[in-house]
Amino acid sequence: MSNAEELIIQTLREKASLKMDVHKLTMDVFQELKHVLREVTNSLSKKVFAIDQRLKIEYYEDSPLSVQIRTAGDVIVFEMHTNVFYFDSQHKVWNLSYTQEDQSRAFCGVINIYNFLADTIKFRRTNDVGYLIGRIFLNKEKHFMVEGKRQMGFLYNNFSTDIFDKDAIHEVILSAVLYSLNFDLLTPPYEAVQETTFNQISENAQTINAITGKRLGFRFHKDEDQIE
Repeated sequence: MSNAEELIIQTLREKASLKMDVHKLTMDVFQELKHVLREVTNSLSKKVFAIDQRLKIEYYEDSPLSVQIRTAGDVIVFEMHTNVFYFDSQHKVWNLSYTQEDQSRAFCGVINIYNFLADTIKFRRTNDVGYLIGRIFLNKEKHFMVEGKRQMGFLYNNFSTDIFDKDAIHEVILSAVLYSLNFDLLTPPYEAVQETTFNQISENAQTINAITGKRLGFRFHKDEDQIE
């Protein structure tokens, strides 16, 4: 074989095989997340129903890679990405001896967590916006970290030691639900909605198609909780 062929085979053996292993592990973990999510839904549903029968917490599975939990006025979507990612050179994860010792530990599967309004799903308002409230990174050793808002980003950032087992999955789910419930729908600035067209009003009356989001018209910061 030529040097180029040997290099291709070596790269496939070292990198492509690693990515397939990480993808398989992420898929297995996502199946476990579904199971825990159903458990959480059943447990919370019984407890809140005893308090107020109007309160419903429901589990939905859209596809093998996307599941939802609907809590009152909110929908939390857990979605597994099909690709495996590598942290860029400026990411804080490279400050860890854990990744410096073995750079292959920086290849991760990703599970994104989105927050939508329940009415967005109910009325099929396809123009509504949702927000990425957290993303879970999972490597070949089942170590994980979460980048996200408030407690989502602060509680789960020990990539060197944290394992994404059933207990950790349970805690991340509860944190996502709690954050979504406390992430309130704010009225947009008057200037952002003071103009419309008759056509938009007519369409809204027929399809309930007005764009809505919890921070529509506001600046949404990635790493801060301040809303401007």
